[in-house]
Amino acid sequence: MQFQQLQYFVAVAETRHFTRAAELVHVAQPSLSQQIRSLERELGADLFQRARGNITLTDAGEALLPLARRILADADTARQEVQELVQLRSGRVRLGATPSVCTGLLPGVLRDFHDRYPGIRLMIEESGSHDLVRELARGALDLALVVLPLPAPAPALTTVELLREDLVVVSSPDARRPGRGRSVRIADLEGERMVMFRHGYDLRELTVAACRAEGFEPDFAVEGGEMDAVLGFVRAGLGVAVVPDMVARSAGSDLRVTPLARPGLSRTIALAHRSDVAPPRAARELQRMLLGG
Repeated sequence: MQFQQLQYFVAVAETRHFTRAAELVHVAQPSLSQQIRSLERELGADLFQRARGNITLTDAGEALLPLARRILADADTARQEVQELVQLRSGRVRLGATPSVCTGLLPGVLRDFHDRYPGIRLMIEESGSHDLVRELARGALDLALVVLPLPAPAPALTTVELLREDLVVVSSPDARRPGRGRSVRIADLEGERMVMFRHGYDLRELTVAACRAEGFEPDFAVEGGEMDAVLGFVRAGLGVAVVPDMVARSAGSDLRVTPLARPGLSRTIALAHRSDVAPPRAARELQRMLLGG
């Protein structure tokens, strides 16, 4: 009994027509009929009652049909399992992340993932949450680390909260400490020269909104930079910036880090993927590592 014969048998059983079954499995009708007859000879029983315009299953055919379907399903499962194992040796993962997450969270996790799966290519898209959501929706990314709440309703995405982190104020050690004492209020930033991220950065929108809630517009000394540029401008004494605590702590000792006074500011990082398409095996493995599994 050959696997191909079972495929042909199920196709005929489901279409009740030899010609349509042949079209379904992309084979010439005489070849399909020959394989069915060969299967019947091997089993020692007719599987179909053949009458002009009327193909029905015999008792033997009725008995074989659920078993054949199960064998074909098991073969598909086996094929998928093997393909997923192959993906862990030579696949790829397309991961999107906001620049601050790339700086603070990802390096350690990606190092561990690469050590475990050296054959997997990691393709990183660095952008703001709005752009990452759009790239996920059109299938250009497998996973994305985004800031909640999402910039627009995204019913086609599934998000899992990964971490919640505080924002802090960074300044040059040579400059005057912002605020008073060991913490700084948002209101204390009024009149401070600030280094501000480019448009589209979640941190820019969050900081500007917090300043406006306190009744003032932030004063930009420099604006339009990415994370590394912003930290460099702060080190040079051009102004202060509001950044994630994780980024500030990993930026080195040449920056002064001042926490925000309560209630402060924080942000929630989530891992997102499309709800209607399961991520590839390699992406699911990276997802598990990011979630601490």
